[in-house]
Amino acid sequence: MMTDWAGLPANYDDVLRRAMDSLFRTFENFSEGTFIVDADARVVWINKRYAARFGFADPQQAIGRDCEAVIPNSLMREVVRTGKPILLDIMETDREPLVVTRLPLKDDAGVTVGAVGFALYDELKALTPLFSQYSRLQQELIATRQSLAQARRARYTFGSFVGTSAASLEVKRQARRAAQLEAPVLLLGETGTGKELLAHAIHGGSARAHQPLVSVNVAAIPDTLLEVEFFGAAPGAYTGADRKGRVGKFELANGGTLFLDEIGDMPLALQGKLLRVLQDKEFEPLGSNRIVRADVRIIAATSADLPARVAAGRFRPDLFYRLNVLTIHAPALRERASDIEALAYAMLEDLAAQSRGGAHFELHDDALRLLCAYHWPGNVRELRNTLERAVMLSDSEYIDARMLAPFIGSGQSGGAASHDAHDARGGARGSPQAGALAQGSAVTGTAAATCADPAGPVTWNAAMAAFEKRFLSDALRANGGRVIDTAKQIGMGRATLYKKIAAHGIDV
Repeated sequence: MMTDWAGLPANYDDVLRRAMDSLFRTFENFSEGTFIVDADARVVWINKRYAARFGFADPQQAIGRDCEAVIPNSLMREVVRTGKPILLDIMETDREPLVVTRLPLKDDAGVTVGAVGFALYDELKALTPLFSQYSRLQQELIATRQSLAQARRARYTFGSFVGTSAASLEVKRQARRAAQLEAPVLLLGETGTGKELLAHAIHGGSARAHQPLVSVNVAAIPDTLLEVEFFGAAPGAYTGADRKGRVGKFELANGGTLFLDEIGDMPLALQGKLLRVLQDKEFEPLGSNRIVRADVRIIAATSADLPARVAAGRFRPDLFYRLNVLTIHAPALRERASDIEALAYAMLEDLAAQSRGGAHFELHDDALRLLCAYHWPGNVRELRNTLERAVMLSDSEYIDARMLAPFIGSGQSGGAASHDAHDARGGARGSPQAGALAQGSAVTGTAAATCADPAGPVTWNAAMAAFEKRFLSDALRANGGRVIDTAKQIGMGRATLYKKIAAHGIDV
């Protein structure tokens, strides 16, 4: 479309002057107040309504005064000093607050020569929906930041690692030492031994405690997504990428600690990139040329045999040496059996608070002996699972061996503990006899050993055999030695019961 330049007015300055005058008059007529200051922030002009609001019956009385002497909370001096507008603000007064706009006035050379201010509203009702939305979003943002900060703090301390055995005390000594240093830490040990707890405690005891603790379970993330998880990605870096881009865990952990759980499962290709970040302390997000600095302390953990994986070519030796500076071995639970009682009661207290309204659970001596005789392939995690199941299904706060027996080693398929337990019971796997130990009266005599003071080498087989003998003896005694009644009561076949009586040498 062609423009008819011949039809345009010749004097643009006149149009501009009229537009400015019209705009000023419109604001002056419809706003609650208008005033103008000079380059020294002294009042040049103020309309009658605004002057009266601040105690001047005659607007001329305000002329020449400093803006703050007329309007106590005025920011017009700042506008004059900076030459920048304050487009929307809330100004408190001795009455209701005002919504105001402040604009600089400049000459032809661009020098600020004054400022003009408009009080747009004398009450906030007209802006209530806007302010309500803003306030809600602010509260949500604050809550989200607080929740995120809480999630990235250490949840455990050294006190959370329960135990006073020599193995436990040594681990805590090493971990406290590691907390005072900045070198990488490598936590080794079987699954369920408390490596994550130690990582949290080390971070919480370090100089970085008030900075983020960010965790990544390498084994839980597909290989194709790990690089993005670690280093982030630029907007549109790959098909399906977030349009806003993605911030990686290294950037989130900047200034704090990055906990890499199950690092032994990291793909070889990513191991090289991780090594480079550890050495250079910088990286580029996927699809970006932006260099990101990474002041991050690394704590890595694995249940794998890393030296064996290095020998097999599945883990880079240079990365292993970079991580293997401060190495802490988390002991298996069977290596600190004297801690089992303290651990069990700490767990029971926590479980009771969560599910039983603060009930106080007690373990019978035979229950403790049963817990100590088992070798716990799942370590502390398995112990908690066992106690949690007992608490959930118990009608009493008094837990004995009979109550625990069905859960000890349950869920193990083909493992040594499961194998030995079934052999000790003398029944076939899956047979009715396998549940017999859970149905009779409680065992009250001395079993094979205690946790803190073992009477000698004890095997799971021997412990369960002693338990079974005592259980059957008590059941027979309660039924006056009548085998038929005893077998019916405990849910065992009569022939099987006769065999067990003979095997254990029980007097009937």
